[in-house]
Amino acid sequence: MENTQKYLELEQAYVAHNYHPLPVVLSRAEGPWVWDINGKKYLDCLAGYSSLNFGHRNERIINRAIDQLGKVTMTSRAFHTDQLGEFAKALCELTHMDMVLPMNTGAEAVESAIKLARHWGYRVKGVEAEKANIIVMAGNFHGRTTTIISFSDDPVAKEDFGPYTPGFKIAPFGDAAAAAELIDENTVAVLTEPIQGEAGVIIPDSEFFKGLRKACDDANVLLIFDEVQSGFCRTGYTFATEMTGVRPDMMTLGKALGGGVYPVSAVVGKREIMGTLRPGEHGSTFGGNPLAAAIGHEVCQMMQEGTYQKAAKERGAEVVSVLETLVRKGIDSYRAMGLWIGVDIDPAVGTARQMCEELMERGILAKDTHEKTVRLCPPLCVTEDDTKFLTDAFVASLEALKQGK
Repeated sequence: MENTQKYLELEQAYVAHNYHPLPVVLSRAEGPWVWDINGKKYLDCLAGYSSLNFGHRNERIINRAIDQLGKVTMTSRAFHTDQLGEFAKALCELTHMDMVLPMNTGAEAVESAIKLARHWGYRVKGVEAEKANIIVMAGNFHGRTTTIISFSDDPVAKEDFGPYTPGFKIAPFGDAAAAAELIDENTVAVLTEPIQGEAGVIIPDSEFFKGLRKACDDANVLLIFDEVQSGFCRTGYTFATEMTGVRPDMMTLGKALGGGVYPVSAVVGKREIMGTLRPGEHGSTFGGNPLAAAIGHEVCQMMQEGTYQKAAKERGAEVVSVLETLVRKGIDSYRAMGLWIGVDIDPAVGTARQMCEELMERGILAKDTHEKTVRLCPPLCVTEDDTKFLTDAFVASLEALKQGK
């Protein structure tokens, strides 16, 4: 514990306080497991906000990274490389899109999609200069850049960071008719998450997406899905887009695209949108670098096998079977899609943060959101024994909260 305190004090003194971590100091990881500096083992049920869908230090991804590290890691897009084209082709085939704009982080991908939508609006749709608007959803989370927080309704992310970027309208998540009402002659896109993760794993009815697709088609407006957190098998589908029954015009990707090893993100979309960009109009020094492209290519190849999609569905069902027995017995409700689960703790029992602290004592690392929701999203390489460990710890932690221990 003395060593733990040393590292906690170092971070407190020298790192900006933009996170509120649990008091655990991790030093090693493998598969779905992590170890702290004292050797205690934990099941990682956050998985780097779904960056680690394939587990810590996944052997295939690590080996591909090591191989590329021995060749070339960075050149900039001023030159061609032998990795980028193959990666882009594989990602287009996986997403059924035409072109890729490679970037680094999820927020950067969303910013790029916003720029592309406006660009298309002015150059193709014919929207008057400086008049483009984009419809977004209440409760959204797309990142924390200045533009993105401008259309957030989360006061923690937004307050005291203005002035804010104009050009956005907010519709209720799940209400396609309300979104359609906001569309006007200057609307260039509707941007939504298929499932709102940060909001607590909020899953809308599939009719919502069909309604959005029709509204966009009727008004010549782009439909953009943010799959940064929902993509790459977390929901039991390769992309959550598959559950919606519609095809978007663009998708933003990130997190698991880098395999938990390296920041890799991308915008994928139709050629008539992506092809509007001209040299110099958008870029990224590290976007599409050879190391990122090699890792992303390996992830795309892994997606073709169906292993992780199947695991998400099966392991998620195991966790849900236990949660069902706890409704009105310590939890108010839960929402699940694949191995992505939001559990609302009964406020009379305790807060989500207190539940996460109890889980930590029992070898589970999870994350709270919005005071009452615990998110459970372990790496998709967990076994049936691992999910049993998780559910046993969850039941015991809930009981401890009830008893005030």
